[in-house]
Amino acid sequence: MVTGLSGAGRSQAAVTLEDLGWFIVDNLPATLIPTIADLAGAPGSSIGRVALVVGRGPNPGDVLPALVQLRAGGHRVRILFLDAPTDVLVRRYSSSRRRHPLADEAGAMTDAIERERLLFEPVKAEADLVVDTGDLNVNQLRDRLMALFGAEVPAPGMQASITSFGYKHGLPLDADMVVDCRFLPNPYWDENLRPRSGLDTEVRTFVMRQDVTADFLGQLDALLTLLLPAYVREGKSYFSLAFGCTGGQHRSVVVAEEIARRLRQHGYQPVVVHRDVDK
Repeated sequence: MVTGLSGAGRSQAAVTLEDLGWFIVDNLPATLIPTIADLAGAPGSSIGRVALVVGRGPNPGDVLPALVQLRAGGHRVRILFLDAPTDVLVRRYSSSRRRHPLADEAGAMTDAIERERLLFEPVKAEADLVVDTGDLNVNQLRDRLMALFGAEVPAPGMQASITSFGYKHGLPLDADMVVDCRFLPNPYWDENLRPRSGLDTEVRTFVMRQDVTADFLGQLDALLTLLLPAYVREGKSYFSLAFGCTGGQHRSVVVAEEIARRLRQHGYQPVVVHRDVDK
């Protein structure tokens, strides 16, 4: 199920999944969700993957009982929730000159967005994957979804997403776990390293040669080795891990790349995004 706030990218997500071969059903009433699943799972059906795009109905939470019913019937069900900050949604509606579905003649756009956000809270709480599209343009959102859904994830597996970011540019809203890397020595204070990023060998060498870095990575690796299999056993399909430093260009980038390398050694295939490396 693809859902989320109006203006956060549901339509683009549907187009991307359709390009990946998913059968798309848009604006389906909650009462018909089990019917679509039965048709897709009927003998001789050529439909293997269905994406239900759910917008604002009278009560978005009405879809949750239908999804419980699907899971009870043996279907593999995942919820993708698209979110964005209110100010971003206001700008998107202003530039498109579209009317928000909850806007009334006298009410402010921000009030309509916050009302919708409140309606969607029960659905967001049950989401397997939350993607914050506030900093993503259409092409970046497409790339993110292509990376997440471009290959089938086996039922017992889990898709891991790793993001580096800068605290001065704001926290990522869609991370399951955020790790602060600002305690590590900062390459920024070396004039030769300042214009480079954590993707450059010189910066990586600077960060990795610190004693505290080795201890930190070892203990974090042990923690993730414990947590990720436990999440898989609990049925979690997506895990989002974010590493932050001051500007998002040096320390967090190095750590994100190193943790991604270690997760690959453990059999995961993480998607890595360096959100602020070019800012």
